[in-house]
Amino acid sequence: MRRLLIVCAVVIAPAAQAQTTQPQAPPPGTPAGDAAAAAPQMAPMAPLPTMSRADLDFSRGMSQMHHSMMAVHDTGNTDRDFVLNMLPHHQGAVDMAQTELRYGRDPSLRRLASGIVAAQRHEIAEMNAWLLAHPP
Repeated sequence: MRRLLIVCAVVIAPAAQAQTTQPQAPPPGTPAGDAAAAAPQMAPMAPLPTMSRADLDFSRGMSQMHHSMMAVHDTGNTDRDFVLNMLPHHQGAVDMAQTELRYGRDPSLRRLASGIVAAQRHEIAEMNAWLLAHPP
């Protein structure tokens, strides 16, 4: 998990530093669909001639995860906000692990990726169940 966080930090930090404006949060009470439309979007990295299919999948997955995380409108309820912010983060981890499973060759990393998919899916299910049990 620590490696995944380090990889995320290495990939996201340069892109975040490249932004020249701070994203603005939607006004309180903005419905989630409107928040997603209003959220700043991180464009996927332009394909380079040397980019592999795995590189493209990683780029698409990171862009989708970032967009989904930025679209979350905090409710002021810490528990709910935690879950709403963690769901796209966990889905991003699943997507990256699936890219490793599709293209990676190292047996130990493939085992790690399989474990990540299983663990993150389990936690996604737990968080979705919590949301259903605790409506806004």
